[in-house]
Amino acid sequence: MEPTTPYSSRAFCLAPMMEYSDRHCRYLWRLLSRHAWLYSEMVTTGAVIHGDRQRFLQFNPQEHPVALQLGGSDPKALAQCSELAQEWGYDEVNLNCGCPSDRVQNNMIGAVLMRHADTVAECISQMRSAVSIPVTVKHRIGVDDMEDYAGLLAFVDTVASAGCTTFIVHARKAWLQGLSPKQNREIPPLRYDLVYQLKQDRPALEIIINGGLTGLSDCADQLNHVDGVMVGREAYHNPAWLAGVDQAMYHSKKTKPDLINVYGQYVDYCQQQLTQGVRLGTVAKHLLGLFHGQRGARLFRRYLSDHIHKPGADTDVLWQALEFVQGPTPRQAHGQ
Repeated sequence: MEPTTPYSSRAFCLAPMMEYSDRHCRYLWRLLSRHAWLYSEMVTTGAVIHGDRQRFLQFNPQEHPVALQLGGSDPKALAQCSELAQEWGYDEVNLNCGCPSDRVQNNMIGAVLMRHADTVAECISQMRSAVSIPVTVKHRIGVDDMEDYAGLLAFVDTVASAGCTTFIVHARKAWLQGLSPKQNREIPPLRYDLVYQLKQDRPALEIIINGGLTGLSDCADQLNHVDGVMVGREAYHNPAWLAGVDQAMYHSKKTKPDLINVYGQYVDYCQQQLTQGVRLGTVAKHLLGLFHGQRGARLFRRYLSDHIHKPGADTDVLWQALEFVQGPTPRQAHGQ
C-alpha cells in the first residue's frame, strides 16, 4: 500500500508539557519516531525576550520537525518571539490557549484566552505577519460556562479569520476556578464528538485532537474523524509504544526501532551532554518509563531514580541499570 499520510504532516504530535518535553526528552522521542511532530514546553514571551535565549530556544537539529509553543497575549511580543523562533530554526510556532493554571490566567496566558477570541486573532495576525513558518493554536473545547459547541466554533472562526489554519483541540473543557491543573486533565469528561463536529463543519481547517489517547490503534482510529492526534503524558510515562508511530500513523515500511538500540543511542547522547556540563539526572530522567511493562522494568526504574541524581553520576549508571531488563552484557550488545 502506498503511503497516504505525508511524512511532514501533523498526523501524530507529541504534546508540549511543562517540565517534561524539554530538548532532551524530545531527542529521545525522535529516536523512537522519525516523523512525529514535536512540541516544546510552553515558554512565555517574557522569558524569551528578557531571559536566557540559549536555555529557552536551544534544540538539537535531529528534532525536526519541532515547534516552539509560546505563552502570551501581547501581539507585539508574540510577533517578536515568533521571529526569534524562525531565526532559531523552528518549524512552527504555537500559541497556548489551553493551559488552565492560576499563574498563567493572571497574566492572560493559556485557556483564559478562549474568552478573548479577538485578542487571540490579533496575536495570530501579527505573528503570521512576522514569520513564514506556520502559526498554530492549541486550545480547549471551552472554558467554564462557555456554551459547548457554539462557543468553540465562534472561537475557532474568529481566530481562523486572522489566517490560522491549524487548531490543536484538547477535547476537554477547562474550569478556571475550583480545579487544579491536574484535575483539569481529568475533569470534566472528554468530548471527542465536539472536535469531530468541528472538522465536519470546517473541513478546510487542519484539526488535531488531544486528550486521553493511550495507544496506536486509538490514535489511528482518530484519523477517520480528524487530521491528526496529539499525545502527552501517556507518551512520556510509557514511551516504548512510540516506536510503532511511523508504521501506524505514517505508513512507513521501515522496521520499528529496537528499544535496546534506542537506549544505547540515548546513552551516547547523555555522554555528550555530560561533556557540556549537563548533569546526568537532567537528561537521564526521561528514560525512566522506556521499558514500562517489561520484565525488570520496576527495578530498572528504581535503580535509575536512586542513582542518576547523585553527584558525579555518569553513564556507567545507565549501563548498570540496563542489566535489570537485558542481562549482564549491555555494553557488548551496544557494540562497545
